[in-house]
Amino acid sequence: MRIAYITAGAGNMVCGSCLRDNALAAALLEAGHDVLLIPAYTPARTDDPNVSSARVFLGGINVYLQDRYKFFRKMPAAVSRLLDSPLLLRLTTRFGVSVDPAQLGQLTVSMLQGADGNLRAGIRELVRFLAEEVSPEVINLPNSLLISLAPAIKAELDVPVCCTLQGEDLFLDGLGEPYRSQALRLIREHAASVDAFIAVSRFGAQLMSEFLGIEAARIRVVPLGIDARGFVRREAPEPEPFTIGYLARIAPEKGLHVLCEAYRCLRRRAGLPPSRLWAAGYLGPEHRSYLRDIVRKLDVWGLSGDFRYHGELDKSGKQAFLRDLSVFSVPGPYADPKGLFLLEAAAAGVPVVQPRHGAFPEIVEATGGGILVDPGDPERLADGILELWQDPVKRRELGARGFEGVRNRLSAAQMAESALQVYRSLMKENIAKT
Repeated sequence: MRIAYITAGAGNMVCGSCLRDNALAAALLEAGHDVLLIPAYTPARTDDPNVSSARVFLGGINVYLQDRYKFFRKMPAAVSRLLDSPLLLRLTTRFGVSVDPAQLGQLTVSMLQGADGNLRAGIRELVRFLAEEVSPEVINLPNSLLISLAPAIKAELDVPVCCTLQGEDLFLDGLGEPYRSQALRLIREHAASVDAFIAVSRFGAQLMSEFLGIEAARIRVVPLGIDARGFVRREAPEPEPFTIGYLARIAPEKGLHVLCEAYRCLRRRAGLPPSRLWAAGYLGPEHRSYLRDIVRKLDVWGLSGDFRYHGELDKSGKQAFLRDLSVFSVPGPYADPKGLFLLEAAAAGVPVVQPRHGAFPEIVEATGGGILVDPGDPERLADGILELWQDPVKRRELGARGFEGVRNRLSAAQMAESALQVYRSLMKENIAKT
């Protein structure tokens, strides 16, 4: 099958959506399919071998200039291509760019206006490339923020168009008015040009059906999968002291502050042995003060010596980090429809303690690698961690289940096969219409 898959680069940040898109494309390629992973905005950044195309469309510099200044909307194609250079885009994002939705409202709406808006030149260039140089049998958009490509594609190509839903509700809710309402209206209008939506969890399907006003029957679920090669279980005894780990983007919605509060609850209980709290993950410029506030609180609580931020880690760094953990938790207050970090922990055989919301119950059920607690309560989270702290046998059993479960039920190959089932059914429907 010939598949064009568009992925939205996030500058210098390794985001879960980029990791998922790259893993899916790599698994489809490994299965023998002709897949072109096409970056938009910036080159895709991933900690696995990057299978994306070198050419970037709708480059971030072009998008910004064309939205703000009429002059740049009529640039010669050669100049536009120069501004979309991967090298230039990497240079401009190497020190981090803000992805704060409060600052991106106008640009988001412009993108969603599609071929009728300020960014029409870049959209038409991408559609021409798909029609003349790729000729795909199916096209997959990475999220609803790029759904304006769907009607433009449909006007030129008679192929099914899918749109993945990967937690855009958080970004859209952060836009502020009037941009939030405008963006939702445009997404709903363009939804008619999409043949099927793909959610990464059952929770995500229900959430986005209600949030975007999409009929539930139009959303197919393709569960997250991971390439677990390279993740190994620790063979030696657990490290001392007992280590609680967090590996995700450092941001309020991911809940590092909640985990620190739970750790404080644990340390205030009598009779507990020494322990430590480790965190790692991408830290954007807009969240540096958030981490500083956490460290200050830990210092006031007398716990700063127990805490260590390991920074952003590459794939081998992640694997080494996870091998040194006793338990894992990313207790975000946001009901996350993805939870890729849980698959990484399970792949390394580390038991997880997670709030019972979002996609977390689905992942814990599928892998068997952890326990769930009531969300939004550091004391309950502390109870869950304490339960595993006091029962090393249960820790090992949960870790072993997670290790096998992610490989047996949530592998990248299984994710690819689920996506192929959607693509094949849409192609049959498309043929039946002709």
